[in-house]
Order: sequence, then structure tokens, then C-alpha cells
Amino acid sequence: MTRFLFLLAFTLNVSCNTAQNTQSTKKTTEDYAKTITSEALKTHLYTFAGDQMEGRMTGENGNNKAAEYLRNFYIDHGIDAPIEEKNYYQPIPASYFKGGSKGNPSQNVVAMIKGSEKPEEIIVLSAHYDHVGTENGEIFNGADDDGSGTVSLIEIAKAFQQAKNEGNGPKRSILFLHVTGEEIGLYGSRYYTENPLFPLANTITNLNVDMIGRIGSEKEGNDNYIYLIGSDKLSQGLHDLSEAVNKKYVNLELDYTYNDDNDPNRFYYRSDHYNFAKNNIPVIFYFNGTHEDYHQASDTPEKINYELLAKRSKLIFFTAWEIANQEERIKVNP
Repeated sequence: MTRFLFLLAFTLNVSCNTAQNTQSTKKTTEDYAKTITSEALKTHLYTFAGDQMEGRMTGENGNNKAAEYLRNFYIDHGIDAPIEEKNYYQPIPASYFKGGSKGNPSQNVVAMIKGSEKPEEIIVLSAHYDHVGTENGEIFNGADDDGSGTVSLIEIAKAFQQAKNEGNGPKRSILFLHVTGEEIGLYGSRYYTENPLFPLANTITNLNVDMIGRIGSEKEGNDNYIYLIGSDKLSQGLHDLSEAVNKKYVNLELDYTYNDDNDPNRFYYRSDHYNFAKNNIPVIFYFNGTHEDYHQASDTPEKINYELLAKRSKLIFFTAWEIANQEERIKVNP
């Protein structure tokens, strides 16, 4: 009897310690955000915005190389294609670009993390991976525009995939949408919204990332801000969630200067989120503002502020995480 009680006590003690250890090592949202590092972003961007990508002009060889880089990343990290195995391309015919791609077809690149409880509800994270190619022998690398948004998306995807692998995946599905043809007229995002892989009625929000690696000309000396555009135009709930997430996790200065309906720059209408907003889907556009290297051959990887790029990427990750896991879906304003 005494030996039995000793064994019982020992077993209970081991079980309690195991449970405590499991609980103490359970990962948090912050743990997954920490996998988004300045070093990883830098490594990707020096390749993605390197000369070998030839400026990533829509439909040209460099643009196709960039698409292949993204596809290979998703394959290597076990992140699924949305429709069929290892098919990460949404082909767009040359005719759709109305001559802007010099008669060449192109493709959006898409990957997906399926939700565990509400997989039919889709959050789209978008960034355009094209740029403007070459001119007079100079390569326009587009490190900030929009190499920065592109590498941000793949690192966010990797963080979500790790969470899923460890049993902490999002409740709703997240579609990572790398669009082509932005620089020549927002073609890739328009094509997706006209030919959605999932019903737009079930697409609950679009977080669009276009230029988040630099400090804009009007913000010189400020390395702790991001411009947000569109967050309250269709959903006050999305705006409020975004504010709360930033306050809880990141504490960037959220600047809404370009969100003003009277802003002469009209940035709300000039990036890929607008094709979602036109379809009454709430959006947030993340943007660092323009700078002297905007659309110049001098927009190169060594000028990126990688620590700030990582911090901004984490804000987007946390925002997507909260949207994906909260009980109620984002509501459109009445």
C-alpha cells in the first residue's frame, strides 16, 4: 500500500510539472511576431530588389523571376497554395493590361493559411511585387516600392505558418496576395477582385502594404511612425481594432494625414487596396510616404531602415492576427 501511494504521488507530481512546463512554454502572439526580424527582411530584399530581378517590370523576365522567388518561398516553408497543390499563380492574360505589359502575360502570386474555425472568411494581405523595370540601361530596383511590402508579407506568412504548425493557427483564413501590374494601373488587384479565388462577400478585410521600408521626406528624423489610409472609411470597427492593436503591441505613431478626403495626393485611390474598397471591403493601406528615391534608380536595398521595416511588419502581423481570431467578423459601417 505504501509503495502504491508513493508511485501515485510521484506520478501526480510528474504530471503537474509536465503541465506547468507545457503552460510556461506555450507561445504567445508576441513570440510569433518575434520571428519577423530585420535580418530576415534584409536577406530577402537584397535578392528581391537586386539587379538580377531587372526592375520587375510587369510581364518581363525579371517580374517572372520575382514571382518564382515568392512561389519557392511558400513551397519551402510549407505554406499552401489556395486552389491546388503547388499552384501559386493566378495567370493574367496579356490583353488585360491593354498594352501596358508590352504584350506579355503576367501573374498574381497567391498563398494561403486556412482558418481553423471559420475558413470561409478571408483576410487578404496584399502587396504589389512589380516595379518599373529599366531605363537607359539603369535598373530601377524598387527596394521600397514595393520590395519592402513584398518581403514583409512573406515574413508575416512564415510567422502565421509557424503558429499553425504548433496548433495556434488563425481561426479565419489568410490569403497572401502578391499582385502584378500595380505600377501600370492597379491591374493585378483589379483582376483579382474581378476574378476572386474566394467570394468577395466572404472577404472581410484587405490590409495592403505598399512602401514601408523608408522614412518619408516629410518625416525626416522620425523613425517611429507609419501612415494609415482608409482604416475608417468603410469600417469604424476596423479602425478601432487597428488603434487598439498598435497601442497594445507596437506603439508606432499612426499618422492619418493622407487619409483626409481632401488630400491632394489622393493616395487612397493609388494603391491596390482601392480595388477592394470599391467592392465595399474594409481596408487599411500601410505607407511610409514618398522620398527622393521614389520611382528612381536610387531606390536600392541599402537605403532601407530594416529595424523600422520589421516594426511596421509586426504591426501588420498583430492586426491580421486580431482580425483573424476575434469572435465577430469586421463589420462594414451602416
